[in-house]
Amino acid sequence: MTPLTPLTPLTPEIRRTSVVAGLLLAAGGGRRLGGRPKALLPYRGRPLVENAVRVLREGGCPVVHVVLGASAELVRERAELAGCVVVENPEWADGMGSSLRVGLASLAADPHGVDAALVSLVDQPGIGAAAVARVRGAYRARDALAAASYDGKRGHPVLFGADRWAGIAAGAEGDRGARAYLAAHREAVALVECGDVAEPFDIDTEADLYRLDG
Repeated sequence: MTPLTPLTPLTPEIRRTSVVAGLLLAAGGGRRLGGRPKALLPYRGRPLVENAVRVLREGGCPVVHVVLGASAELVRERAELAGCVVVENPEWADGMGSSLRVGLASLAADPHGVDAALVSLVDQPGIGAAAVARVRGAYRARDALAAASYDGKRGHPVLFGADRWAGIAAGAEGDRGARAYLAAHREAVALVECGDVAEPFDIDTEADLYRLDG
């Protein structure tokens, strides 16, 4: 782990409120993109991971943890991640579940006393700060569960109160991430409609790259 000074200091005013940290999963190797790590895909002249970090900060997350995996050293060299806590997942090829476990463990050790994680994916540039802010606003307590909704269908970002992390990590396997946990606790999940402010597309294949031209 490489803890760095947060870009947005936790002022006394912030400390008196609950801390909802951004957790960015950016470890993917881009297998269907010819092996190009998604974090380094060019977006508006900079690596895609920088956009995802900016979105979390502008959406109200004063603390941001970033999980890297594929080409992690190269991502550290090329991307500006100052102010983030950057951790590496050596088992990134096992799927998103392993990165989620690494990220939640990093948040649990954060000295700021994080109350909830707002989880986003690096390859969804159509989801901006407005959607993050809406889901962030659904936090009520440390057992909170919330997710963005697009025409009634659950998507990202998702919010996990800290009391839920152990259970989520225990079931995070392969590429399913927290899906099994969320399905098992469906009645507790607050859905936050974001279809009017975001587009939840993924950058998965060469055919998706045109979406990065904007």
